[in-house]
Amino acid sequence: MSAPGKGLSLAVLLVAECFAMSLWFVSAAILPGMLAESAMSPFRQAALSSGVQAGFVAGALVSAVLGVPDRFDPRRVLGSAAILAGAVNLTLLVSVPGSGAAILARFLTGALLAGVYPVGMKIAVGWGQRDRGFLVGALVGSLILGSALPHIFALTGTGDWRFTVTLASAAAVAGGLISQIVSLGPHHAQAVRFDPRVVLTAWTNRRVRLAYAGYLGHMWELYSMWAWVAVASAVSYRASLAENDAVRLASITAFCAIASGAVMSVLAGKSADRIGKADVALYAMAVSGTCAVLTALTFGGPVWITFAIVLLWGASISPDSAQFSALVADNAPPDQAGSLMTLQTALGFALTFVTVQVTPMFAAWWGWPAVLAVLALGPAFGIVAMMRLKAMD
Repeated sequence: MSAPGKGLSLAVLLVAECFAMSLWFVSAAILPGMLAESAMSPFRQAALSSGVQAGFVAGALVSAVLGVPDRFDPRRVLGSAAILAGAVNLTLLVSVPGSGAAILARFLTGALLAGVYPVGMKIAVGWGQRDRGFLVGALVGSLILGSALPHIFALTGTGDWRFTVTLASAAAVAGGLISQIVSLGPHHAQAVRFDPRVVLTAWTNRRVRLAYAGYLGHMWELYSMWAWVAVASAVSYRASLAENDAVRLASITAFCAIASGAVMSVLAGKSADRIGKADVALYAMAVSGTCAVLTALTFGGPVWITFAIVLLWGASISPDSAQFSALVADNAPPDQAGSLMTLQTALGFALTFVTVQVTPMFAAWWGWPAVLAVLALGPAFGIVAMMRLKAMD
């Protein structure tokens, strides 16, 4: 039997990524069910989500410094990480909600997912150069769709949060298993030895450095929005709807907003290969930053207006993510691309650890509208970075 070609390999890779990344926002999707069973401080509620971010940072830093994506077969790394992450996630079933054990499980899940997301990008960029924007865009689109899945799992689980945990774990294990049939592309490059100096390229290569800067601005906004959009939307909807209706519509809002970003990431990737990756990133940040401000200004108003703006926000907040990674891959030595993209994600998620953790705390002090408006500062910073990168062409 011949090895799968580009089309089949990429299709399987996208499904594997989607299934494995369904673990990311499990805690956000099951939080209402957990709170119904056990009281939990705002700090611990946030820690269930930010713990994934912290774990991802730790895992990605170790992976980048050791050159794991560039030195080992990325399919084996991705498969092992996804299967182990699914197993760790199941420990939530026997942990007290919000306990130290539950938060540790989320941390370990995040650390293992560092072997899924950036490693998947390493595989994707090995399949092309001229269509790299599309390849990474499709990969990130699958990641985004996977991130949205727990909200759908929660809606189909008859209110039992344990069903969501079990389904996400099963999906991750399935993703790890099917990833093993993926082939590596003709542009895949493998490092012959461990070289920790690779991380210095992130600073000495100005184009890579500006791509990192844009990515950090993007991440300031992205995961705070993803992690708390359901909670914030529910608060806004309560001004017009009953409690149960507001919560249910908020879950639908979160899924639609996050999932719309998956579609736009693929479409933006196609456009990026024609008009330029920095341009696509700049336009996406301009729209998402505007939506953050508009969501704040219309907060608590008519439900349909909030839903529409949040949907546009979700569609525009994601497409630039893939292009920052593609810009790093374009401007890095081929045998360093995996490590540099992994380091990029590590730095970005280190920032999100802080933003995801403090967002509900600041919302309790200042109110959700003020916090949502502040998220627009990230895209503004990223736009400046992309303008400087474009000036170098």
